[in-house]
Amino acid sequence: MRGRGTSHGAGTIVNAIATGRGAAFGLDLLTEAEVELDSSGEIKVIIEGFEGEPTALAERCVLNVLNKEAPREGYGATVTTRSQIPISRGLKSSSAAANAIVLATYQALDKEVEPLRAVRVGTKSAIEAKVSVTGAFDDACASLLGGVVLTDNRRESIVRRASLPPGLAAVVHVPSFQVRKQGLPLERIRAVAPAAEAAFERARKGHYKEAMLINSLAYASALGQGLDAMYGALGAGAYAAGLSGTGPATVVLCAQENLSAIKALFDPAEVITANIYDPEGEK
Repeated sequence: MRGRGTSHGAGTIVNAIATGRGAAFGLDLLTEAEVELDSSGEIKVIIEGFEGEPTALAERCVLNVLNKEAPREGYGATVTTRSQIPISRGLKSSSAAANAIVLATYQALDKEVEPLRAVRVGTKSAIEAKVSVTGAFDDACASLLGGVVLTDNRRESIVRRASLPPGLAAVVHVPSFQVRKQGLPLERIRAVAPAAEAAFERARKGHYKEAMLINSLAYASALGQGLDAMYGALGAGAYAAGLSGTGPATVVLCAQENLSAIKALFDPAEVITANIYDPEGEK
């Protein structure tokens, strides 16, 4: 009984921690998960390339599916994940992993699951595993569905779906250090709620550059993070740029013809390039 699932990375337009409302867009950075069920009653997790990372999220994803869909079977599982997304940099590695693992577990059970149901199992698991403050419904939707997604995380509902302008690519500046969700300065973050709400309203109207700028100024101040990468990219003609999640990554959106100039701003060892993930927009 074996299943496979995939999901993608995402970049932040508006971080939802301060207000419960957020916006994100899909990035074509792939996460794959394989789940093989057995009769052991135990869950083993292999995170390829990131050995030593906590496995609580993967365990909770599998357990929550099994407890819902096969509570009396006594299944165990071996979970294997591989990903192009750097962990704990703000690029939605946890949301992508949760989505992929939930989908793989359902497939291993030979059961269908609606995309938003899979997302909600993952967000519940993320809160239980303490890798997310809000469950990151916005990030998880962008990761699985692609395109631009605006959500109300408190109600786990989609406010709006859209697409970025055509012809954009992403340059991601990825510093070497990580930012974990435990220990975030939540009081400082909640203090910037008015700015985060203003950013969300700009995003709702499709003004993504302004939304990312306002969001970044607010959250970087609360988190004590620098914005040199954002300022440099905007000065070099980027369409938009901003802090992704709680950082430290900065996502830069730029025209394909400006890609090389934007990449040249950063240390090559700290740069990832990616296409925008938007299956609906590609049709």
